Amino acid sequence: MPATAHPPIRSFVLRQGRVSNAQRRAVDTLSSVYGIAYAPGVLDFAQVFGRRAPTILEIGFGMGETTAQIAQAHPENNYLGIEVHTPGVGSLLKLIAESALSNLRLIQHDAVEVLEHMIAPASLAGAHIFFPDPWPKKRHHKRRLIQPAFVALLASRLAPGAYLHAATDWQEYAEQILAVFAAEPTLVNTAPGFAPCPDYRPQTKFESRGLKLGHGVWDIVFRKI
Repeated sequence: MPATAHPPIRSFVLRQGRVSNAQRRAVDTLSSVYGIAYAPGVLDFAQVFGRRAPTILEIGFGMGETTAQIAQAHPENNYLGIEVHTPGVGSLLKLIAESALSNLRLIQHDAVEVLEHMIAPASLAGAHIFFPDPWPKKRHHKRRLIQPAFVALLASRLAPGAYLHAATDWQEYAEQILAVFAAEPTLVNTAPGFAPCPDYRPQTKFESRGLKLGHGVWDIVFRKI
């Protein structure tokens, strides 16, 4: 690496959160069944899922409840989730096994490297980014996931007609996301501004609690030209 090169800015911090016994057991026993190890080389979705079907990527699935609900409600699609935090990976692996979800796989790795090295251009039918870390302090805004270079990379992996859906409960970040998506020339907004929440995105417990308290949630849905 040249002396002047700088490491890329990470949009996440690997916090040392507690991994429960059940989550650890799920990681140890189920990763080889439902997980995909990071390795440079483009994935063959038909081989990964054992069938040909539209494949939708979720970046940062948290504890995985929403991801599992969507996959269960839409068996016609394949879903690929990316998350760096072990408790969430273990939680979703457990949910996949309990519900016997054959259409959901996950990768525990940095989303940028997965997109760069494992996802073929124009191969995704959609992408979800639900409630990404807002990094609310101004000096941390550079750590936000949704930046022009990242969106350009992600858009290049979407097939023509595919959708990109982000949701956040942080209004200032919602406005930034809307502006960044709108500035990407290969994307077009599906709404005049913010979009109504699509039926396929279930309301999380956290979101329901916030809405009852009067907090807002903003959905941004664009399509690939």
